Amino acid sequence: GEVLKNLNKFYKRKEIQRLGAENGLDARLFHQAFISFRKYIMESSAVSADLHIILNDICCGAGKICLLGHVDDLFPFFLRHAKQIFPMLDCMDDLRKISDLRLPPNWYPDARAIQRKIIFHAGPTNSGKTYHAIQRFLSAKSGIYCGPLKLLAHEIFQKSNDANVPCDLVTGEERVYAHEDARPAAHIACTIEMCSTNTPYEVAVIDEIQMIRDPARGWAWTRALLGLCAEEIHVCGEAAAIDLVTELMYTTGEEVEVQNYKRLTPLTVLDYPLESLDNLRPGDCIVCFSKNDIYSVSRQIEARGLECAVIYGSLPPGTKLEQAKKFNDPDDPCKILVATDAIGMGLNLCIRRIIFNSIVKPTINEKGEKEIDSITTSQALQIAGRAGRYGSSFKEGEVTTMHRDDLAQLKEILSEPVRPVKAAGLHPTPEQIEMFAYHLPDATLSNLIDIFVSLSQVDGLYFVCNIDDFKFLADMIQHIPLNLRSRYVFCTAPLNRKEPFVCTTLLKFARQFSRNEPLTFDWLCRHTKWPLAAPKNIKELVHLEAVHDVFDLYLWLSYRFMDMFPDAVLVRDIQKKLDDIIQIGVCNITKLIRASQSAAAPGTAVVPEDFPFSRTKRDTKVISDHHVAKSTEALSVAVEIPGERRAKNLKAYRSATRQEDLKSHGRGSLANRLLREGLLTQEMLRQLESEWQDQHRNGRYGLGSRRDDQNSSKETGKKKK
Repeated sequence: GEVLKNLNKFYKRKEIQRLGAENGLDARLFHQAFISFRKYIMESSAVSADLHIILNDICCGAGKICLLGHVDDLFPFFLRHAKQIFPMLDCMDDLRKISDLRLPPNWYPDARAIQRKIIFHAGPTNSGKTYHAIQRFLSAKSGIYCGPLKLLAHEIFQKSNDANVPCDLVTGEERVYAHEDARPAAHIACTIEMCSTNTPYEVAVIDEIQMIRDPARGWAWTRALLGLCAEEIHVCGEAAAIDLVTELMYTTGEEVEVQNYKRLTPLTVLDYPLESLDNLRPGDCIVCFSKNDIYSVSRQIEARGLECAVIYGSLPPGTKLEQAKKFNDPDDPCKILVATDAIGMGLNLCIRRIIFNSIVKPTINEKGEKEIDSITTSQALQIAGRAGRYGSSFKEGEVTTMHRDDLAQLKEILSEPVRPVKAAGLHPTPEQIEMFAYHLPDATLSNLIDIFVSLSQVDGLYFVCNIDDFKFLADMIQHIPLNLRSRYVFCTAPLNRKEPFVCTTLLKFARQFSRNEPLTFDWLCRHTKWPLAAPKNIKELVHLEAVHDVFDLYLWLSYRFMDMFPDAVLVRDIQKKLDDIIQIGVCNITKLIRASQSAAAPGTAVVPEDFPFSRTKRDTKVISDHHVAKSTEALSVAVEIPGERRAKNLKAYRSATRQEDLKSHGRGSLANRLLREGLLTQEMLRQLESEWQDQHRNGRYGLGSRRDDQNSSKETGKKKK
């Protein structure tokens, strides 16, 4: 007991905490080290003789005027123990120098060796800012275009070659040469992660510069802006990024010339909502923020005898282009588009009116948490700006909402100024991680990244990008014997960690790679069960999209490990065939939805609805990675079930589900059943929802009513007894 009391006294001493900080133990590490040190002393059958003597002196001298020992004398032993459990403490100074991210411009000596001219083309969507930058790109002797999407890179690749300016296409998955002899062209259109910071160019174009603040990908824009070796750099994007770009260029000694642009066609926010799909007109685009809403809305539209095109993020680029072509074709009967915010960039669409089905969407915050919140002004302008594109058949654009109570909020969002971009993203390089590994040879890659981020120092212009996806993959393949550089490459592979089939495939790729066994075309066909048939329901369509992502993953790895992934040409051929199969499925999407519903139990929904979240007013709900909003059943049950059962159901809904969207297939939805049977209309459902929200805000379903319900149930119980 005396030993424990003195150890706790040692822990609370400010002087000891200060000494710990000087030796690399921040508050978190100090606490963890102390817990381990205390456990070692209290639970070990024997401790070293010198530590035993010190503890004896401290305990025997406690309370005496002339102390034999003092708790501070434990510090050398504590520090020795801390270094055993945290080996980096021995090389903390070196690690801090490696993880010092305060001067990113110095990482690019080739760019610092020339005086670059920076031109910022600032303006909203459909203002011609990128057009002017591309004109300069085409007139230059050499140039590079860096865009956020494969679709955008492909568009510039096409335009350049159509203008008789030979241009290569470079994305993570492919390289297409303009010259038949595979000789590199002087111009390159690439996705921004693939740009070279060593090759000199006359002109570089960096598109959508506001994405420099993106929590996951912002580092790629920072790298391009600071590192591209070009005489002229044309930066295109929102005016909200001007101040940050100017400050960043001040640190490199380069000035920024700003050219402002205004929208080329008028955009009007209508004073009335759509309210009913019966009010749709040719050229309308309904924007949803979940696949489930896409499925639901598209089916309701086709039930009215109208044909619609469908575009969402996980569709292959070829399918997106075909759906866009179908919608844009004046001779095609398809005049309505249902899409997610994937239309915000990368596709040229002839849209007359944008209709927001909802104005809230799931996002990932800086901590990697998923939250549901109202769309930002930047997002709203990006999407709304797609209406009335310059040069299309619609000379004016219109924007409205599906529901009346969303319209006022949309107007408020659109009227607010876009928040200025405050900081640029950074990401540890493979070289930095390798240097860390030299000092900490026994640490896992995930731990190396954690230590790097905890020790990293950045100034106010930068932030370290979210590394959760990287760590997820690092932990997943940790047991596979790979050298550090190969392991790092596998962990930077672009995949959605919520797709189990793709994650499992990456694991198999890594295992085969570690055995030095090439991943052949035949192996991949066996794993994916190729050839595949056209989908018969939504589940099969989603699986085909996952297989397409697997082919993408193979191609991505083939450009980094050519010997181990040797059949890129064959895989690209079957990927094109798979794209055609997926297009068939998307064209028949309403049939797939019906097939899914008929296969499910009576009264169940194909996909879970998420509109209880979609109606939330500026409320932010932080939820887990796999959290999915349940069905409208939660709402309808909340309205119809009184008292304690209602509170219980609401609680169950809020604690909700760590399951994927498709795992919710087959769950019953009272609202859907009532709608199908004609006992409930969409208008009645919205009214019920509105009433439920009003009652909830007024506290009718709050703690007070729950207590009343509980008291009531107790009284009932007494009467029964």
